[in-house]
Amino acid sequence: MNRQTVAVVDYGMGNLRSVAQAVIHAATAVDHVDVLVTSDPQVVRDAHRVVLPGQGAMPDCMAELARSGLQDAVLHAAAHKPLFGVCVGMQMLLDHSEEGDTPGLGLVPGEVVKFRLEGQTQPDGSRYKVPQMGWNQVFHDLGRGPAHPMWDGIADGSYFYFVHSFYARPTNPAHSVGESDYGQRFTCAVARDNLFATQFHPEKSADQGLALYRNFLHWNP
Repeated sequence: MNRQTVAVVDYGMGNLRSVAQAVIHAATAVDHVDVLVTSDPQVVRDAHRVVLPGQGAMPDCMAELARSGLQDAVLHAAAHKPLFGVCVGMQMLLDHSEEGDTPGLGLVPGEVVKFRLEGQTQPDGSRYKVPQMGWNQVFHDLGRGPAHPMWDGIADGSYFYFVHSFYARPTNPAHSVGESDYGQRFTCAVARDNLFATQFHPEKSADQGLALYRNFLHWNP
């Protein structure tokens, strides 16, 4: 069997070491998979699967993706192979973000907006803080048919780790494949065709995060 490669895109803005280590750990259960952290556009183009991490501010991430020369390779990957966006890597897939009035890649119709939770209190009486930081439940049984195959073996309502002030608001509800609650119900996972992305950090989310990366290594959209 030919070896398959998973490219973790290094454009200077991702939580690369944690993401790469989690994908490498997930790959130990899958034969014939090599995980490559790369800033080489050709390696991204040649890879069988691509992970697009992102951390920090959306304007900086978009600027660095363009400056690095990797944007065209990421768009090529998004058109031809499974791609997994993580955190700001998810936000970048949409049309536009309120953060810095920043255009995205336009791969999933919709916008990225900021939490507006001023004056709201949590059940324990404390105020909601922005950014949301910590563990929160993710629901993928959304009553719109079967859950996305990337959730295979992961219980509805499992906890994942979040750090974010902005969230995705896809135009088409069908592209929302995971939701969470933080002062409101919001989309925390999006999918379209061969694209899947999460606002939370699978690499910081223990066994269920590793399960998600393992599913990505098997996913054939």
